Amino acid sequence: MGPEEKPRRVRMTPGARRVLEAAERLFYERGIHAVGVDLVAAEAGVTKKTLYDRFGSKEQIVVEYLAGRDERWRELLAGRLEATAGQGPAARILEVFEASRLWAQDNGRKGCSMINAHAEISDPAHPAYRVITGQKRWMLDLFTRLAGEVDAAGAESLGRTLMLLHEGALVSYGLGVMPDPFGQALDRARQLLENAAAHGRAAPLR
Repeated sequence: MGPEEKPRRVRMTPGARRVLEAAERLFYERGIHAVGVDLVAAEAGVTKKTLYDRFGSKEQIVVEYLAGRDERWRELLAGRLEATAGQGPAARILEVFEASRLWAQDNGRKGCSMINAHAEISDPAHPAYRVITGQKRWMLDLFTRLAGEVDAAGAESLGRTLMLLHEGALVSYGLGVMPDPFGQALDRARQLLENAAAHGRAAPLR
């Protein structure tokens, strides 16, 4: 599968949806490798035969789990960015951090599902691998594109720095080792954007 290709998805019947809901909860709470299909089937109230008929493999359930979370995150972020469309690129970049804080509070108390999954899935041949790396590449592209509207010449460097701040906040939130990591990342991002706007002669932050 090429880097631009999307993973194969399955059609969601009611039984498949119950399997996916159970798998998402179990995979996120306990880890992908620690959860077997027997437990997923039991929690979903279906037989293993039904599970395999719908998904074909545990690997495909993992694909659906991660791709589904990614879709919901992008939908949330799109709405938040649309609401700040008239406020300039710096404000939209900061809104990404605010959206991540909201998402983490509601969906990610144990940290980023993609980062957690990557700790267990490092084989590029695994069908979920490209879901994980594709989501992070998409985020980097988003930061870089928005950074280019603040400082075109420094877009790549600024985008990478913003990405590092964002990912660090996600990991720190899941670990619970510091208070309000998204707030601290926001403060640092705001400083970077103010400097970049001055350098790039872009519109001010406010």
